[in-house]
Amino acid sequence: AILFLEDGRSFLGRSLSIEGERSGEAVFNTSMTGYQEILTDPSYAGQIVTMTYPLIGNYGVNKEDVESNKIHVKGFVVKEYCRHHSNFRATQSLIDYLNENGILAVEGIDTRALTRHLREKGAMKAVISTEDFDEKSLAEKISKTPSMAGADWVGKVTTEKAYVRSPSGGLQAKYVIAAIDCGIKTNIIRIFNQLGCDIHVFPSTVTSTEIENLNPDGVFVSNGPGDPAAVKSVSQTIQKFFGRIPVFGICLGHQIIGLALGAKTYKLKFGHRGANHPVRDSMNNRIGITSQNHGFCVDIDSLDANDIESVNINLNDQTLEGFRHKTMPIISFQHHPEAAPGPHDVQYLFNTFIDLMKKHKEVQSHAAS
Repeated sequence: AILFLEDGRSFLGRSLSIEGERSGEAVFNTSMTGYQEILTDPSYAGQIVTMTYPLIGNYGVNKEDVESNKIHVKGFVVKEYCRHHSNFRATQSLIDYLNENGILAVEGIDTRALTRHLREKGAMKAVISTEDFDEKSLAEKISKTPSMAGADWVGKVTTEKAYVRSPSGGLQAKYVIAAIDCGIKTNIIRIFNQLGCDIHVFPSTVTSTEIENLNPDGVFVSNGPGDPAAVKSVSQTIQKFFGRIPVFGICLGHQIIGLALGAKTYKLKFGHRGANHPVRDSMNNRIGITSQNHGFCVDIDSLDANDIESVNINLNDQTLEGFRHKTMPIISFQHHPEAAPGPHDVQYLFNTFIDLMKKHKEVQSHAAS
């Protein structure tokens, strides 16, 4: 198999799964484990993901660690695949799982050289092929591949119909959340349920009227793939709730909220993808190691400092990782407090949103009485 990049660099490897050809944006993830969550995270739609950890597949695949109902990556690149997985939860091998889902995977590529190249030159379009090794022909195929910048991938991953997930184990729901699904991860829903929330998940095309009819305690905008500037309808929908009920966003949702508040977004050179990104949280005066997966970012200088306070900063490159509004109940984070995969250092940020909803409910009940 060959991995051919937009700038003409090529890497040879061995085909791991099905035969064929796939094109997408080549990116890398620095997580040592969590490949199943990465594969099923809708935020990776349209991307060829390289794992920097050299041995992948060691613990197989299970039924629980999925973040959606299918694999979303376009292609998967590893240094070495472990052919003898071992874990008491495993139900099948990674290779069988990839084949079942029709995903092209390659092993034997020098992933260190590839990662270094993407770091220096930036994430770029690429094609994996087991059929065509002619570089001129591959370059032509890449030129026809749409760029991530300006691409609306949300429509491809959002739910078709609205659905509800309620707390289990006899836990009573205290709050009702309207979630706009831009590619929502299962663990986000799970955590909201554990915190006593009924979560009503709507397609990204939901109207403000449909959300108003639910009369929710808060609105949540989820993670997802692609360029936030291309998802204008969601931005317009949530603007109608600013100052009226609490609003919370994660990853792409954070970027969409930023745009709705008048900020600008831009594409990072090679993005943040991994489970080891240090973030300083000035709200709680602590530093957390966070899980991240994004190629775009809110421009910190474009925030209106009179109204918006930046509260989370990435300690690797000083980019914006979170903000809150000074007068309206709006909080938003670029990293993934739900992890999956990754550390749980910043899971407490979900409670920050719960507190916002609690305070808002109290204010409303006082006003009513």
